[in-house]
Amino acid sequence: MPADPRSATTIFCFEDRSVDRLNPATTARPAYAISCASLRLIDHLEALRVPIFGECRPHLAEVQRLDFGLTEPPASPERGPATLLVNARVVPNLNNVALLERMLRDRQPAVVRDSEGKVAMAWLPPGHPSRECDPGDSGLAGEGRMGGPSGDQDTRLGIDEWAERVTVELPAVTELADTFQWPHDIVLHHMRSMSAAMEWRIAGGDYEQIADGVFVAPGAKIGDHAVIDVSKGPILIERDAQVGPFCFLAGPVHIGAGARILEHAALKDAVALGHTTKVGGEVEASVIEPFTNKQHHGFLGHSYLGSWINLGAGTCNSDLKNTYGTINMEYGAEKVATEMQFMGCVMGDYSKTAINTGIFTGKVVGVCSMLYGFVTSNVPSFVNYARLFGQTATLPPEVMISTQARMFSRRRVTQRPCDQQLIFDMFELTEEERNLQSAIGL
Repeated sequence: MPADPRSATTIFCFEDRSVDRLNPATTARPAYAISCASLRLIDHLEALRVPIFGECRPHLAEVQRLDFGLTEPPASPERGPATLLVNARVVPNLNNVALLERMLRDRQPAVVRDSEGKVAMAWLPPGHPSRECDPGDSGLAGEGRMGGPSGDQDTRLGIDEWAERVTVELPAVTELADTFQWPHDIVLHHMRSMSAAMEWRIAGGDYEQIADGVFVAPGAKIGDHAVIDVSKGPILIERDAQVGPFCFLAGPVHIGAGARILEHAALKDAVALGHTTKVGGEVEASVIEPFTNKQHHGFLGHSYLGSWINLGAGTCNSDLKNTYGTINMEYGAEKVATEMQFMGCVMGDYSKTAINTGIFTGKVVGVCSMLYGFVTSNVPSFVNYARLFGQTATLPPEVMISTQARMFSRRRVTQRPCDQQLIFDMFELTEEERNLQSAIGL
C-alpha cells in the first residue's frame, strides 16, 4: 500500500500583523482558537492528522505550548519540507475546511488569498525557504520571536514578508478564503455558518436524537417543561451539559460540554456556548467562550464574549440602533462600517459587569475591565469603568491576578505561572488603549 502523501507534510499556522485588529478577542488567545459557530480553526487543523507547528505573538507562546501543544518549527539551515501554510485568522467554516483538505490532498503548489489580498493558506512544495534560513528575513526570527511583548510587531512583520515571498510565484486559487479582519466578523460569520456547522457536528458526532431536531451527547439532560423550536435549525447539547426547567431553545443552538442553562433561560437564533459556561436570561445570535458566566436575567444579543467573563444580574446590551440603520464600530482611532443591522458588543477575557449594567450598541470592551452603569463608549483593557458616576481608574494587574486565582479555584482550574504572566503581559500590551481613551476624555 503506498504511503499516505500527507505523511511528509507539516502544517504551519501563523499569526500575521492583522491579528492586532482582532483585539480584544485575541488579546488572550491565538487567533486560531477563536470560537465561531461552535468551531475553532485549531480543531479542524488537528483533524487533518499531520504535524502542526505554530507561530503566535510572543506573550502567548507558553499558552500555545501548554494548551494547544504547538511549538515553532524546528530551527534548521535546510530548506523547508512540504508545508500547508495557514493564516491563524482563517474562519473555521466548512468552505475553508474544504479548501484546506483539498490542498492537502492534491499537494499542488498553490496559494489562497482573502478579500484583502493577504495569504490565507498555501501549499508549499519541499525545498521552499524556511523561516530560519530565509536570507530576506533580516534576522527577525531571533529576539522578536522569543522575546516579550515588545517583539510582537517585528515578529509578524517578518512572517508577513516571508509568507509573501514564498507564495508570490505560486498559482493563485480563484476562490477566496474567509478570514477574520475585525472583531465583529466573528459574529457575522457565526450567523452565516451556524446551521452548516450544526449539520456537520450531527453527521460526525456521538449524539442521541431524543426529539425531532434535538440531539444530546451522553450525560446531557433537559429539564421539565422545555419549549423547543427547531424550525430554523437543530439543538445540540454536548456531554454532561444541563438545561434547566422551563427553558426556551430555538435553533440552531450549540451547548458545550458541562455547560449549565439556568431555569427560564431563552437561547435563540444561533447561539454557541463554550464548555463549562453558565447561562441564564435571554441570549440571541451570540458566541460565548468557555468558563464565562451570564447566570442571571438580562439580554445578550449578536455579541462575542471571551473566557472568564462574568455578567452581573440585569446586565443587558443593545444590538440594534433606534434608527434601524447599519452599525459602525470603533476600533481605537478607526471607524469601521459593519454593514450589519444587528451587532451587540465584543468583550475581552476576564472582564466583569456589575448589576444592571447597560452596554450600548456596537461597543468594544477590552480584557480585565470592570463595568458599572451605562457603557456608552468603548472600554479599554484594565480599567474600572463607571462613567455614569464620573469615575474611571486603571486596574493594576496584581488585582486581576488575585481575581483570576479565585475564579480558577471555583472551577477547579490550576493557576499556572503562564496564566499570571499573561495578565502582566496583557497589561503592558494594552497601555496604548488606555492612553488613547484618556486623550479623548474617557
